[in-house]
Amino acid sequence: MNEERKKAVQSLKTSKGQIEGIIKMIEDGRYCVDISNQIIAAQALLKKANMLILKQHMHHCVKDAVKMDNGDEKIDEIIDLLSKIINK
Repeated sequence: MNEERKKAVQSLKTSKGQIEGIIKMIEDGRYCVDISNQIIAAQALLKKANMLILKQHMHHCVKDAVKMDNGDEKIDEIIDLLSKIINK
């Protein structure tokens, strides 16, 4: 597993813990703004993990496909993903 994937896994594990904590906060009737702040923090970790995975994909899969002169499909995949990220 390369460095980007290791970091992505760590971010996902951290966000998993945060989400479990958020569920408990809701169940305990904690203050809504505090819950919302924790949700924002979990979202940031998920975004970070996604960017690390995409970085790894660009440096390896897309780069290799372009070298083999068949990168158009990989580039289209990235464009589709970026469209989803931007149009949220």
